Amino acid sequence: MPLHTLSSKPVAKPVVAPKSLKERALHALLFELIGVLMFAPGLAWVLGQSIGKMGAMTVMISTVAMLWNMVFNALFDRLRARVGFAMSLKVRALHAISFEVGLVFMVVPMVAWWLSISLLEAFVLDIGLLLLFLPYTMLFNLAYDRLRERLLARSRPCMVD
Repeated sequence: MPLHTLSSKPVAKPVVAPKSLKERALHALLFELIGVLMFAPGLAWVLGQSIGKMGAMTVMISTVAMLWNMVFNALFDRLRARVGFAMSLKVRALHAISFEVGLVFMVVPMVAWWLSISLLEAFVLDIGLLLLFLPYTMLFNLAYDRLRERLLARSRPCMVD
């Protein structure tokens, strides 16, 4: 019998402080800005494309990704608040993979059109980008959540027993 079924006390759901639309926009903007600065120059070099063309493509992808980020994380936070699970490493991995899979479906056709390549070539390119962004997504969100927790803890008044 699992240990959690032996306890008569109900397990408290973790408290998830709600994020405002402004905070969601800031989270998405920071994520995309840092990601673009880290990966766009190398992408232009590897693909042998101009910085201008790759810069424009990066802005298009970032715009789609920011909007998806806001929608996906809002839905994920609702699920987390309803079900009440902690953000373990396993959950963070599932979160990052789910986000990236959704993004693949939106970005591949756009990249194929922009670079005049096949959907298969765009998919392979996107898998390469996914392999770069997946660890970045996990680490960025881990850092963001920890910083957010610290900032929220500072803004709460201390309770004296």
